[in-house]
Amino acid sequence: MDTLSRESLAAFWAAPQLAVNGVIFLNLLGALMLGLVLGYERSYHGRAAGMRTYGIVCTASAALTVFAGYPAFWYGGHGGLPVAADPTRLIQGIVTGIGFLGAGVIIKEGLNIRGLTTAASIWAASAIGVLVGVGFYAAAILLTGLSSGLMMWGPRLERLLPHRPALFVVLRFGTDACPTEQVVADVARRWGYEFARDSLAVQQENGHVEWRFVAFALSKRIAAPVADLARDLRALPGVQSYQLSPARN
Repeated sequence: MDTLSRESLAAFWAAPQLAVNGVIFLNLLGALMLGLVLGYERSYHGRAAGMRTYGIVCTASAALTVFAGYPAFWYGGHGGLPVAADPTRLIQGIVTGIGFLGAGVIIKEGLNIRGLTTAASIWAASAIGVLVGVGFYAAAILLTGLSSGLMMWGPRLERLLPHRPALFVVLRFGTDACPTEQVVADVARRWGYEFARDSLAVQQENGHVEWRFVAFALSKRIAAPVADLARDLRALPGVQSYQLSPARN
């Protein structure tokens, strides 16, 4: 049959072909809605990856999965004998591609690592799209609800449970300073923090020594405000500048 004949072109718009397109369209629309729901929390908190990113990831994952279920309708039904499409290979490719996207939102700042939750939730968005594509709609809705609920209420639960807040500390000493670990550890303990000695990194540049380390609170209740700890660190002999920031991921 001539590929440009009226009969060949009409096959792309035949009733069975349109019915399959309708099913795929509904899958894509459902995946988009679930992706937008999952991405709302990230948008609300001003993250780089928001509703658009999650919606596209979820929809694209569903699209790459759902079409494998209709090989007989590929190319308007002119693809020859139906092939046995392997969705698992498509899913492997989706997971690999999303891995690169997730790696792009992870940022390392000194001892701080940010973006892990965003990267994990993007990966979850692709899993939701795959579930929609293979027809597990209830499971996709459940995963969306679980992931959204964990991102929204997980931080509140963490604050209620016993935990040890951590601070990332940077101390820059003058050229004549001779800092010791014990002095810094004593200051940290005085304000309810424990100096994590195995996190200490020392750098020297132009005669100035810079210390980078993590301090863990002994308890959430007894840890002093960061401002109080900063005053004592500033008073350490030889300290020229300092930086305190939450050690989070």
